[in-house]
Amino acid sequence: MNHPIAAQDAPTAVGTQAILLWVVVPYVSIAIFVVGHVWRYRYDKFGWTTRSSQLYENRLLRLGGPLFHFGILLVAVGHVGGLLVPKSWTEAVGISDTAYHVMAVALGVVVGFATLVGAAILVYRRRTVGPVFSATTRNDKVMYVLLLGTIVLGLGTTVLGNLVENPHDYRETVSPWFRSIFYFQPEPELMTRATLGFQLHALAAWALFAFWPFSRLVHVFSMPLGYLTRPYIVYRSRDAARDSRTARRGWERVR
Repeated sequence: MNHPIAAQDAPTAVGTQAILLWVVVPYVSIAIFVVGHVWRYRYDKFGWTTRSSQLYENRLLRLGGPLFHFGILLVAVGHVGGLLVPKSWTEAVGISDTAYHVMAVALGVVVGFATLVGAAILVYRRRTVGPVFSATTRNDKVMYVLLLGTIVLGLGTTVLGNLVENPHDYRETVSPWFRSIFYFQPEPELMTRATLGFQLHALAAWALFAFWPFSRLVHVFSMPLGYLTRPYIVYRSRDAARDSRTARRGWERVR
């Protein structure tokens, strides 16, 4: 006698669209991200900069800059924990689903709003301060659209997704799918079971990563390690009258 297979136990058919969105798009984005940074570093070192506009305006930058930068750093840390740490690991150390859910939502909402407010201040600054607006390129505008779009979609998924009675557990769909990409054993069927908000957030993130090497965001990977080993800068006065003065110990002129 043949027993019918329960719907939840039946294998999920993966169509061409799912393979394109959840296998092809991630690998293409990662390839562009890696190769693009290598190309940018080899052929555009002088363009590898934030193009700082601090000299043009400092009041709004002092407020929006820390909010955005510290916020986006904590958002990145949260994504690392949520996507790369398996659910079984948190359960093994005694963190229940309820505790993890409350902590993730509370921190995610606070940090997400802080990042969004900081980004909004920086965009407002670029739009209203004349010299800063003049220094804003089309590339910057595209970058801001992708960056803000990804933040808004992620924050909306966190807030709106948890207003429903049974919020979607991304650690059973999005997280294992994301890890499967780096295992080179992609499981696109997992993302087909995720909600639309998580799907749009993931696609926006891949678009941002693909554009990353060609924007000012490359400065994230810049570290001024050379300052630790470079020689001291020696300043010499051009004032001849200083020669008659007795120099303080340790400040003798170099001859």
